Amino acid sequence: EAQLVESGGGLVQAGGSLRLSCAASGFAVDYWGIGWFRQAPGKSREGIACIRNNERGTDYLDSVRGRFIISTDSAKNTLYLQMNNLKPEDTAVYYCASALMPRACVVDEYDYWGQGTQVTVSS
Repeated sequence: EAQLVESGGGLVQAGGSLRLSCAASGFAVDYWGIGWFRQAPGKSREGIACIRNNERGTDYLDSVRGRFIISTDSAKNTLYLQMNNLKPEDTAVYYCASALMPRACVVDEYDYWGQGTQVTVSS
């Protein structure tokens, strides 16, 4: 069974950077759909960056495009999210998730989830 473990969250000032990691097991990150989601207090979980399983194209939420970069390391079977120019509105619990053939970067299309890591951006 697929398992995912996130790390790398923390407290950072606005304008700063963080890199999240998601160690995967039970599947290969280069062959499944895989992505990052976040859930802010009082809000629904949303997809922010995903890699499609077929042509390996990427999808980004408009509010993070140009600031966040999703990538994988096949040797380590790990997913990353490089987050730059962080803003207070990026504060949320960040989750990685995977699915064999997700059709979109949305919660309902993903089957396996990590436990989440907290990112807090101070102003």
